[in-house]
Amino acid sequence: MNWYEKLNKYFPVEEMKSKEHMDMLLEEKGDVYYKDESPDHVLMFAEFDTFIFIDYVWVSTETRGQGTGHKIMEKLKEKGKPIILEVEPVDYDDTDTEKRLRFYHREGFTHAKSIGYNRRSLATNEETPMEILYWSPNDDSEDVIYEKMKHMYDNIHTYKDEEIYGKAYQPVEEVLSYDADRESEDILQNLQKPENA
Repeated sequence: MNWYEKLNKYFPVEEMKSKEHMDMLLEEKGDVYYKDESPDHVLMFAEFDTFIFIDYVWVSTETRGQGTGHKIMEKLKEKGKPIILEVEPVDYDDTDTEKRLRFYHREGFTHAKSIGYNRRSLATNEETPMEILYWSPNDDSEDVIYEKMKHMYDNIHTYKDEEIYGKAYQPVEEVLSYDADRESEDILQNLQKPENA
């Protein structure tokens, strides 16, 4: 399997960019958008001057629990910039969603509770609400993270979308919202304790 097939098999269709989109980002935005891969992992990320956005991270089932994910995060943290990513809300029928959240919690990520994020998938035409997690070496506030997310959305997620998909994603102001009083539970604090803990 090539790197795209690995990601495509692991991530839901509504979260996947097309291969053409990712190839175009790697080629035309190669100063910002990167692929880091080994037989055990695939990491797609955008590095801007003031932050890093993790687009996709995949670790092979054979090597999960052996520190591969931790090494990837350490490498990114060494750059000394805030790291932002999107995650699916916890789905207790899908144990992977909870495992992912546990991993990011262990890695010191924070849930940006003030940021609302909901975009319509061009593949399924269904709304896909996501939550934003971030790690910051300087304890950035959520409104700062929100501004960085808007920048990423305009530069990565919607890059040449009409040309690639034949239609455009919603504008950033329809997808991202910031509300300091947003009624949102901290998805990292409310993880169920593992049964063997």
